[in-house]
Order: sequence, then C-alpha cells, then structure tokens
Amino acid sequence: MVHLLRRRTKGCRDPEDLQNDNHSQRDFHLSARFWSRTVLAGGVLAVFASCLPARAAQLTVVAVDGTLCDITRTLASSAAAVTCLIPPGGDPHGYRLKPSDRQALAKADLVLHNGFGLTPSASKITTSGKVVAVGNVALPRYKGNDPHIWHDPANSAAMVTVVANSMAPLLPQAERAALGARAAKAKAVFVALGGWAGAQFSGLPAAKRVLVTDHQTYSHLASRYGLKEISMLDSYTTGGVLRPSSFQTITAVVKASGAEVIFTSSLPANKTLRRISRSTGLPIAKTPLYGEGVASGQTAVSTATLNICTIVNGQGGRCDRGAAEKLAQRWSAIP
Repeated sequence: MVHLLRRRTKGCRDPEDLQNDNHSQRDFHLSARFWSRTVLAGGVLAVFASCLPARAAQLTVVAVDGTLCDITRTLASSAAAVTCLIPPGGDPHGYRLKPSDRQALAKADLVLHNGFGLTPSASKITTSGKVVAVGNVALPRYKGNDPHIWHDPANSAAMVTVVANSMAPLLPQAERAALGARAAKAKAVFVALGGWAGAQFSGLPAAKRVLVTDHQTYSHLASRYGLKEISMLDSYTTGGVLRPSSFQTITAVVKASGAEVIFTSSLPANKTLRRISRSTGLPIAKTPLYGEGVASGQTAVSTATLNICTIVNGQGGRCDRGAAEKLAQRWSAIP
C-alpha cells in the first residue's frame, strides 16, 4: 500500500514531494496525516482513483482505402483500435474526407493508405501520427498507372508485411510476437490464394483468358496470370468520352478478343456498357467485379475469390468454390 502511495502521476502530489517543497514542513505533516487517515478509513480506492498512473492508451490506426481495412484489422486483432474511412463498395477515386474522418486522422498514431494515387484525398491527410503509403513501400519499383495492386495475391502478401512492420514499433513489446504470428498466417493465406487463382485460370483455354472491363483495374491480376485485360474506356477513348470512332474501334477489338462476356463493377450496368454490349453481341456479366476494395459483407480474401470465380465462370470455365471457401475460412480464423 505504501508503494502505491508513492507512485507519482501527473497532477498528483506525493508526501515526499510535499516534504521537499519550499512552502513549509507544515504542508507535509498535514498531508501525511490526511493520507494515513484515508487509508485507515478504507477509502483508498476512491482517493487514489485519479492519482494512479493511467494505463497506456491503445494504439489507434486509421486505414483509408482498398483492402487495408480488413488486412489491418486482421493483423491488429485486439492490439489496436482500427478506424476505416472508405466503406465496402465505396469509390476511393472520388472520396472526400468528412469532418469525422479528419478527427480520426488527427488522433491516429498510424495512418495507412494504399498509395499510387488510389485515393487523391489521401494527399490532404493532416495528422501527427505516422503516415504510410503501403503500396509504394510494398512495390517500390512499380512505375505503372494502376493503383489496384492488391488484385495480385503476391502484392497483398507484400502489403501484409508493410502493415505489420509499420504497426510493430508502436505496440508494446509483449504484443509484437502475436502480431508477427498473425502476419505469418495472413501471408500464408495469400500465398495459397495465389496458387488457387493460378489453378483456376489455367483451366481456361489460352484464347479465353480475356478480361473486358470499362476501366483499368485488374492489370496486376492480368499480369500475374497471363490474362489479356481490355479496359475499353481507358484504352480507346479520350477522357472517357465515347466518340463514334472510339465506339467502332472498341466494338472491333472486343469482338476479336475471344471474350465471352463484358464485366462490370455495378449492376445495372451503365448506359455505355449496355451500348457496347449491343454492338458486340456480348452479354454483361450477371455478377459484378469488386475492383475498388472489399465487397460488402466480405473479406479481402473472399472478395478476391469471388472476383476470380466471376471471371473464370464468365469466360466459360469452372471455378473451385469449395477450395475458395476454405481459403476464406483460413483468413477469418486468424486470431
């Protein structure tokens, strides 16, 4: 009990401090008698409640965009409080920071965003905490213009490493080993996801390994697995404006591509995609692709398997959904 009495906390005065104070010895004796009587009366908890040192505040992390919310929460577990800014299904390209976002950012110890310009408003972040553009650190040599790097599972595994390395120095020593264990399991799931994805795409004839979309979103996935990505509006229009000449070119390219379907990011598809669908004779996929992050109610891993199955099935292949579910379960089981 005496030991507790002598623990110093900002805003509380210790009897020894009073004894050494320049005011008077009288203050010390009065204070000492007060403390003794309080302890003897059994009121020590109430008196010392405000004088005991505060427990170290929990690490606060803000995850801005892409799949970082799910990756960060999975790695953090209960070791950190994670706030996510862009909700599932949100558009990072046009996202504007809300007052509540700015408040969360101002209080954060660590801010994680995808990088590569995925969310332009991330350049306006104001915080005293550490800010990490995870993609730029994970892929320091990438010079392309597609920020959706997580669609390649190998890149997602690299992002796990960056997130874990960013969090570790900010956590108590006792929490770091568990973080490392979770990171190892997370990377193992992404490695397994990469192998599963390769098996799904290899089941497609080479001529059918085609991905027709409106905007460039899956170049990392396409590069990893040998797909031909045709991002119609980005490749054949100026500023997304579909002029007659562009429309004719797109129609010819898509017809000759071997594509079975046109993939969309939302349903119902927009007017431009419906028009291209009519001109090419290709249907629009009945299931959308989730290109900007995690689908509602899904995880980073289950969203990836959902996208891959949509592509494979749309192009006439058969996706192993049983194995996909096992991968999602492994991810969700990370403690």
